[in-house]
Amino acid sequence: MYKLSKRSRERLNGIKPILIDIVEEAIKESPYDFGIPSFGGLRTAEEQHYLFNKKVSKCDGYDKESYHQSGNAFDIYAYIDGKATWKHEFYKPISDHIKKIALEKFDIELQWGGDWKSFVDLPHFQI
Repeated sequence: MYKLSKRSRERLNGIKPILIDIVEEAIKESPYDFGIPSFGGLRTAEEQHYLFNKKVSKCDGYDKESYHQSGNAFDIYAYIDGKATWKHEFYKPISDHIKKIALEKFDIELQWGGDWKSFVDLPHFQI
């Protein structure tokens, strides 16, 4: 059984409360531990633009806003052997679990960036 760290919980400040509830519930029985990275919750236009310039987002924060800017999205990272990893093999099992919890316990159908065709974003979830 896992739980969010204080830092990960703080990084969710400002997103929709239902998403926070989903994350808090999902981590308990997740197949792998996970956390919330910097910029993984609510973002300002400036923060979004910074990520756009780093080529890690398709949204520039101004002309094209991210779901993060409205509190309708969160990102995760897999936490394996005491450190964050971005290895793909951990994200599918975690995402399947988070989506299942969202649907079964909260009647919310989350979209996962790993299911997208044009731009795969494994850490990303949105409503």
